[in-house]
Amino acid sequence: MAAVTLKGNTINTLGELPALGTQAPNFNLTKTDLSLATLANYKGKKVVLNIFPSIDTGTCAQSVRQFNKEAAELNNTVVLCVSKDLPFAQARFCGAEGIDNVEMLSDFREGSFGKSYGLEFTDGPLQSLHSRAVVVIDEQGQVMYNELVPEIVDEPNYKAALEALMDA
Repeated sequence: MAAVTLKGNTINTLGELPALGTQAPNFNLTKTDLSLATLANYKGKKVVLNIFPSIDTGTCAQSVRQFNKEAAELNNTVVLCVSKDLPFAQARFCGAEGIDNVEMLSDFREGSFGKSYGLEFTDGPLQSLHSRAVVVIDEQGQVMYNELVPEIVDEPNYKAALEALMDA
């Protein structure tokens, strides 16, 4: 179990992020067109998982905007933005914001992504949503960077995640 804070108040997750150098857990997530996405769909590419509680909060929306901007410059890399938001809300946000360099994925159907990546909140006002985190996966599916953001209202360390991509 890991602990983070929401405006200084402790909230627990049910586990830990996948360790560096380990195989990233597979996932079954829903795209905005309601089709299925799995980690295997991205084999041979570097994957940035931008994970957050809800697109309807300022910090979560900003992380999608920032990674969308950065993703335009990346080669052989896909940025996947993952939350439990409904795919319709994710699509509406991207359409309104002109977001087209990242892919939005939802864990609303099974909730298994939050469990297998150790990110599901077990208590607090955001219980059952995902904690804010970034996981970078190499072309072979190995975890090469992870960050569990200690304060939920803070943005992730974009620079460190992008540097991890360059080191691969």
